[in-house]
Amino acid sequence: MVEWFFGYLAGAVILLSLLVVLSRNPVHSVLWMLLMFLHVAGLYLLLNAEFLAATQVIVYAGAILVLFLFVVMLLNLKEELRVKQFTGGWPVRLLIAAGILIVLKKGFEGFKVGFKGPWSIEAIEKATHTKALGSVLFTEYVLPFEIASLILLVAIIGAVFLAKKRAQDVTGGK
Repeated sequence: MVEWFFGYLAGAVILLSLLVVLSRNPVHSVLWMLLMFLHVAGLYLLLNAEFLAATQVIVYAGAILVLFLFVVMLLNLKEELRVKQFTGGWPVRLLIAAGILIVLKKGFEGFKVGFKGPWSIEAIEKATHTKALGSVLFTEYVLPFEIASLILLVAIIGAVFLAKKRAQDVTGGK
């Protein structure tokens, strides 16, 4: 039963991810993303990661999705919907997709699943999931955590800059 539910959630995440990318209307794309985030939270619950599931719903489905919706509405994308796409037809897209698949295949060649480090399942249950996650995140992975936060900060500043520039164009520079 659990395997079927996991299969449903994984399949729904893949389908909803495709709908996010392929949807022409940006608001519809953001709403598909909301459903995808909720299904990812379901996957976390199946993996007994309740803290990550709650974080997924609160941070991603709540805060970040509202930020995406805010940016989409600020940018007024009606003009971009009328403009032709930047890339060529399906051969160029197929070539790009094949390139991405080759890079992913090369990246996963050295990937091995297994227990690594001091955090076994018994150690995680003893220290609770939240303490174990916080301990690993703020000791071993503090540099990637800070890099990810800087990337998010740059994205937010870029979105504000784009929205402000458009607002000045509409009002005539006032």
